[in-house]
Amino acid sequence: MKKKKNYNLIAGGILTGTMLLLIMIGIFYTPYDPNAMDPAAKFAGVSLAHPMGCDNFGRDVFSRVLQGSRTTLFVALCTVTIGTVFGIALGAVTGYYGGILDEILMRINDAVFAFPSLLLALVFISILGPGRNNVIAALGIAFVPSFARIVRGEFLKYRNMDYVKSAKLQGAGDWRIMFVHILPNAMPVLLSAIIIGFNNAVLAEAGMSYLGIGVQPPEASLGRMLSEAQSYLFTAPAYAIFPGAVIIWMVLGFSLLSEGIGAESEK
Repeated sequence: MKKKKNYNLIAGGILTGTMLLLIMIGIFYTPYDPNAMDPAAKFAGVSLAHPMGCDNFGRDVFSRVLQGSRTTLFVALCTVTIGTVFGIALGAVTGYYGGILDEILMRINDAVFAFPSLLLALVFISILGPGRNNVIAALGIAFVPSFARIVRGEFLKYRNMDYVKSAKLQGAGDWRIMFVHILPNAMPVLLSAIIIGFNNAVLAEAGMSYLGIGVQPPEASLGRMLSEAQSYLFTAPAYAIFPGAVIIWMVLGFSLLSEGIGAESEK
């Protein structure tokens, strides 16, 4: 029987791969210094010299989009890493051991999970102050509960399986059983959740930078660029269109990739 192609996985892989390639190129090369101002090029239109035009300070939008994409992806990567590591630790312990420990930790987790992650991050930022590192810490903490719930559910499903009981009879310790025997079986579901987490982190970082409490100038951020372009939406639409299109590109790529991986794990 002919295997059906996973078009979501293919399209998501192409979109995400192309974006990552551009970001990698931007690390080593940008046509202009992203922060260099040129009054003569203020609001310059799209051209061969400036493929995405220039902003209100005469800075090359393409160069700033490359830098802003790197910043946004870096924040998303750190955020998801923090949420995943601590979420796995919390979910594994509560799901494997259960009992009073599970009740206490998961009630705390549920209380935190009840708040939208962006709102919870805003509370942390109001305490810690704006800035890239504080945004990473705030979003990372806010993402822990969702990953913890997913991992806990998977560990509850697998902890009484025959292969786990067999490992116990052979003398395997709890930590080995959790992270060598159970966790790999939970990875397909967790991987799909991680990619969805990238989506949420990209949107959260862009939203917070748009509000002015995320990445601070002169460092470029896609959300900050949208905020700065808002006043010039009708006089210089390219200034807002290109950063917004890149955000949509990143989110769409990760969404399709998540759908594709989820479909593969169900086969």
